[in-house]
Amino acid sequence: MKRMGIDFGTKKIGIALTDDAGVMAFPHEVVPNDGKFLAYVENLVNKRGVGEIVIGHSLNNAGEANAVHELVSEFMMDITLSIGIPVHLEPEQYSSQQAKQVQGKNKLIDASAAALILDSFITKQKNKK
Repeated sequence: MKRMGIDFGTKKIGIALTDDAGVMAFPHEVVPNDGKFLAYVENLVNKRGVGEIVIGHSLNNAGEANAVHELVSEFMMDITLSIGIPVHLEPEQYSSQQAKQVQGKNKLIDASAAALILDSFITKQKNKK
């Protein structure tokens, strides 16, 4: 099953997709966080046959919800109501910093962070089996 990963930011959002089997995550693109984002995700889910979404769970260093988490919660409710596919949270602390270490700073950092978030989720799912 194809999966989508999202690194949710207040200004821009990184998106990653898996292969058709849902086992390898790849950076897809970075899009602005604007009024068109929900429709964009809905379209991408339908066009690519995405079966579930994994969103970075944004917490502060103390492990508590931060301001971005509130926006993520709203988005999760909107996407669940509009599409109805499973949506999961995956810890995402320092995913952007990890992406910078791997590839250097470029315009796809947030998409690469989304791929790291998605890969972490996939790995945990494999380990449960």
